[in-house]
Amino acid sequence: MRIPYVPNPPPASTPDEEAIIARIAARRHPRPLQSLDLALLHSPPVADGWNAFLGAVRTRTLLPATLRELAICRVAVCNAAWYEWGHHAPLAAAAGLGPRALAVVKVLDLGDVSEEEREGAREDGLGEKEWAVLCYADEMTRNVRVEEETFARLRGVCGEREVVEVTATVAAYNCVSRFLVALDVGERNGTGPDEVKH
Repeated sequence: MRIPYVPNPPPASTPDEEAIIARIAARRHPRPLQSLDLALLHSPPVADGWNAFLGAVRTRTLLPATLRELAICRVAVCNAAWYEWGHHAPLAAAAGLGPRALAVVKVLDLGDVSEEEREGAREDGLGEKEWAVLCYADEMTRNVRVEEETFARLRGVCGEREVVEVTATVAAYNCVSRFLVALDVGERNGTGPDEVKH
């Protein structure tokens, strides 16, 4: 990382900081604090807000894990955020995206995906709804502005709440990936995506 991580366990200079560290540890439980946490904890108030926001996006929406992790993984690919990919691609696989689906998620330009690859990905869990989420996440990440055709494809397979939750997930993980890549959290810049065990 470009700056040192805070020590683990993190030091707290006030009861408020102790409470922040406890909230972050509780959200991560049973896993330990992650490199991302140890970077964010240089600013406990930022780490606290981040924890609350990302906790809601990850655990309090109604999005199926497949769609959530698919969107996060596409953001990771678009932004070359391989630390993010390393944490979320296994979750996408566990949620039901098979190897051919994840291979399509890793393609840099979705316009380069052949019909044969689309069919294999479809058989591996990347159906029409997943494809709509993938294209939306890609366009939102690369261009910010989403074309009407792309939005209509998503809206055709998602209700209003799902549209908001997909959009919030893509937006949130663009924030995450930009933080990770800018500071090289996890020392993954320039490494490429890990292979995922199924």
